[in-house]
Amino acid sequence: MKRINLNPGINKIVFILATVLMILPLTACAQKVKFLTSTVVPAAQGSVKVKKDSNKNYQIKIHIDNLAEPNRLTPPKSAYVIWLVTDEKVTQNIGKIKTSTNFLSKKLTATFESVTVVKPTKIFITAEVDASVTYPVSEVILETNYF
Repeated sequence: MKRINLNPGINKIVFILATVLMILPLTACAQKVKFLTSTVVPAAQGSVKVKKDSNKNYQIKIHIDNLAEPNRLTPPKSAYVIWLVTDEKVTQNIGKIKTSTNFLSKKLTATFESVTVVKPTKIFITAEVDASVTYPVSEVILETNYF
């Protein structure tokens, strides 16, 4: 069998292209969106990761740093509530976010994970007196652009 030697530059291009084509399907399913800067809690920053699973549900993972405790807001609130907006512009309460400090740090972090059957087009967070509200009452603390 005769071996064909290609130009080393072509070999490198073929290798890079093959690598990209193998990695692309792994990342194409998940979408990571950053929250816009908040006017209420300007130090807060975070992101939302939305991934469609094998059951055609949407996994939502949220991570936020430097989110002040809701009782420190003016006026004080009792909980941060996560809302999603659907394609039909329907707003749904999908849960309460948990805030905490790390073991060796005083840095406030907040995390949230949920699964939903509807595709979210936007995620936003409000600070509410009651976490079980069915529509947002307070001003928006953090929000994403539409995705």
